[in-house]
Amino acid sequence: MRIPRLKFWPQAFKRKIPKTLWGRALLIIVLPVALMQVAVTWAFFDMHWETVTAKLSEGLIGDVSWAVDAYKADPTRENMDKVAAAAQKSMQLSIAFQPGRELPENRRRNPWAALDRSLKRALTEQLDDPFWYDTTRYQASVDIRVKVDGGVIRVIAPRERAFATRAHIFILWMTGATLVLTAISILFIRNQVRAIERLSVAAEKFGRGEDDPNFKPYGAAEVRAAAQNFLKMKTRIQRHIEQRTTLLASVSHDLRTPLTRLKLELAMAPQDTATERMKQDVSEMAYMIDEYLAFASGEMIESPQTVSVNGLLETVADGARRAGHAPEFVPLHEDIETAFRVSAISRALSNLVMNGFHYAATVRISAEIEHKTGGKRSLHIYVDDDGPGIAPEKREDALKPFSRLDDSRNQNKKGVGLGLAIARDTIRSHGGELELDQSPMGGLRANIGIPLI
Repeated sequence: MRIPRLKFWPQAFKRKIPKTLWGRALLIIVLPVALMQVAVTWAFFDMHWETVTAKLSEGLIGDVSWAVDAYKADPTRENMDKVAAAAQKSMQLSIAFQPGRELPENRRRNPWAALDRSLKRALTEQLDDPFWYDTTRYQASVDIRVKVDGGVIRVIAPRERAFATRAHIFILWMTGATLVLTAISILFIRNQVRAIERLSVAAEKFGRGEDDPNFKPYGAAEVRAAAQNFLKMKTRIQRHIEQRTTLLASVSHDLRTPLTRLKLELAMAPQDTATERMKQDVSEMAYMIDEYLAFASGEMIESPQTVSVNGLLETVADGARRAGHAPEFVPLHEDIETAFRVSAISRALSNLVMNGFHYAATVRISAEIEHKTGGKRSLHIYVDDDGPGIAPEKREDALKPFSRLDDSRNQNKKGVGLGLAIARDTIRSHGGELELDQSPMGGLRANIGIPLI
C-alpha cells in the first residue's frame, strides 16, 4: 500500500526554522544538547527514580501493613500503644488509633502523579482494608489512614521513606549543564557570525560606492578566505573602474575635438538648408556621445554625502522649474537624512522628471518611508505623470539600454534609449531598484526604492 506524502510538514517546518545564520547555528548546537538532556532526564525518572520510589513505597506500606495486622490481632488500647511505640522507635512512623472516625471522602492530587501512583500501587497490593492517603498536606510527611473495626488507624510517615526526595538535585544539575553549554555555544557562534555580518556590511557598502577602510578578514578560516577574496575582487573592480574612467576621458576628448572643429566650420560656412541640417546632425551626434559616456562611465568616482531627502527632491523640482516646467512636489512628512552620491542621484531623478514632461502635462514628485520587519526601512521616491504610460509587458524593456519603444510613450525619442537605463544604473549603484508601474494619475509611475541604513 502506498503511503500518502504529508506535504504540509516541510512547509510548516520551514516556517519555524530561524532565517538567520546566527539562529540556525545556535539551533544546530543547542537543540541536540537540549534533546539529549531531556532524553537522559526522562530515562532517569522512568528507569531509576520510579524504581527507587516504588521500592521505598513498598517498604513503607509493608511497615504500615505490619502495624495494622498487629493491632487487628489484639484490638486493645494497650496493644495499640505497644505497636505505636515499636513503630516510632524502629520505623520512624507516628501511629495513632482514632476511634469512631471514618476515612475522608476527598483527596488532593499531587502534581507529581508518579508519587501518588507508586504509593497507591503499594497500598492496593499489601492492604486488604479500605485506605486513604495524602501526599500534599504536609511538606515533609505522608498521611496514610486505614479503616479498621471501631475506627481509623492513622500513620504519619517521613516523606523520604515513601519517595526519592533528592531527584530535583539531578534536574538542577542537568538544567545548569544545559545553560552553561548554551552560554558557551552562544559566545563562540556569535563570534563567528559577527565576522560574516561584517563581510556582508562591507560588501553592501562597496555596492553603494562607499569604502570601509576598517574592514579586515577575521573569524574562521573559511570566512577569512571569503573576506580576502572579496578584498581582491574589490581591488580588481576599482582598478577596472579607474582604467575605464581614464579611457573614457581620453575618448571624450578625442571625439569632442573634431566635433568642435565641425561646429566652427559649419558656423563659418554659408548658411543654407544643407548647413542647418549638418548642424542638427552634429548636435545630435554630440548629444548621443554624451549619453553613451554617461551610461558607460557610471558614478563610482563620486563620494557619498549625507543630505536631506526633502532638500534633494526640492533641488530636482527647482531644476525642472528653471527648464520651464512646473512639477508638483509632495515632501516627506518627517524629513530624514541619508547618504547619496548627490550629483548622480539628482541627474537620475531629473532624467525621470524630464522624461515625464516629454509625454505628460503634469508630473508629481513624492516620497515615503516604508517600514519592514526587523526594524528595517526603505525610502521610496515616486515620479508620477498623467501621460499615456507604458504597457505592462513593455516596462522591463523600457529600462534596458539602447531600447526604444515604438508606442506613443518612448523613453528617449531624442537620443538612443539610455535615459531610463542610466537612471536605473544609478539607483542600483545606491543599493536600490527602479521599477515602472501604473501611476495613480493615470500615466507612468517611476518607483525608486532605496534601503536605509
